[in-house]
Amino acid sequence: MFKKIFFSILIIFLGVFGAKANDKLTVVLDWYLNPDHAPLIVAEQIGSFEKRGLDVEIVTPSDPNIGPRLVASDKADIALSYQEQLYVFMDEDLPLTRIGTLIETPLNTVLALPDSGIKTPADLKGKKVGFSVSSIEPVILGTMLENQGLTIKDVELINVNFNLVSGLMSKQVDAVIGGYRNVEGNEIREQGVEPVIMKVEDYGIPPYDELIFVAKKDLQKQDAYKKFLEAVHEGQQYLKAHPEETWDNFAKKYKELDTDLNKKIWMETVPLFSENPLHLDKEKYISYGVYLYKKGIVKKEYPLDSFATELK
Repeated sequence: MFKKIFFSILIIFLGVFGAKANDKLTVVLDWYLNPDHAPLIVAEQIGSFEKRGLDVEIVTPSDPNIGPRLVASDKADIALSYQEQLYVFMDEDLPLTRIGTLIETPLNTVLALPDSGIKTPADLKGKKVGFSVSSIEPVILGTMLENQGLTIKDVELINVNFNLVSGLMSKQVDAVIGGYRNVEGNEIREQGVEPVIMKVEDYGIPPYDELIFVAKKDLQKQDAYKKFLEAVHEGQQYLKAHPEETWDNFAKKYKELDTDLNKKIWMETVPLFSENPLHLDKEKYISYGVYLYKKGIVKKEYPLDSFATELK
C-alpha cells in the first residue's frame, strides 16, 4: 500500500516539476496578416512550433515600423522587417540583428499599363511616375534610370500616397514605383489588364532580401530563435509541396482573407520564400549596404557582424 502511494506521489511530482515548459516567443509581423506570411501560418497549421517546444504568439501591428522597435525595447522577441530598413536601424543605434530570411528576393517593381508604351525604364523619359515612400523609392528609380542612360530629372515624380494601383489605373500617372510584383501586379490583373512589370534588380539595384526576421543583438533566446526558424523552414517546405491544401486551411481560418485575389497572391508567392531561412548571404548584405551608403540613405558602411547573424 505504501509503495503504491509513494509511486503515485512520484508520478505527480514528475508531471508537475519534470515537464519542461515551452519556450515563449512573441513574433511581430510587418503588417496585417497576408499571404507573404504563409510559411509562419503553415508552420502553425502543421504543429512545427509545438513540436519544437515553442509557444509562439504572432502579433499583427497597425504600424509596419513598430515591430523592430518593440524588439529593441524587450517588448517582443522577433519582428519581421525589411533588409533596407536594417541599415537605417543601425543609423539609429537600435540594438538589432538579422537572424533569418522569409522572402529572399526583391518584390519591389516599377509598374506600367500596356497601352502606355512603356516597356523599360528608358521609356519613362518625360513621364509621370507615382511613388509613396520619399526616402528610398526616388533613389531606386534614379538608379534604374541611370542604368538606362537617364537621370531622375528626366521624369516627373508625383506622390500618390500609397494609392499606386488607383493612381495608375486612373491615368493620374504613367507608371508607379513601389508596387510589389506579387500584390499590386495581381491587383491590376483583377481589373482585366496585364501590367508591365520592371523588376528593380534587372536595372542596377543590388539583389536584397525583401522580408527578414530581426531579434535583439544580445540573442538571449538564441536556441529558441533557431528552433523558430527551423519550424518556419518546415512550414515553407510543406507549403511548397501542398499549396492548395495550405491555402484552403488558411482561407477557412481567416474567412475575411478568403478572396480570389489573396489566393492568386498566395500561389505566386510560394516560390519566393527562402529555401533556408537560417542562411545568411553575406555578399548580398555587404553589397546592399555599400549601395545605400553611396546613395546617401545611411550614414556609413557597417561591418556585417554588427547587423546580421547566421545562427549555428
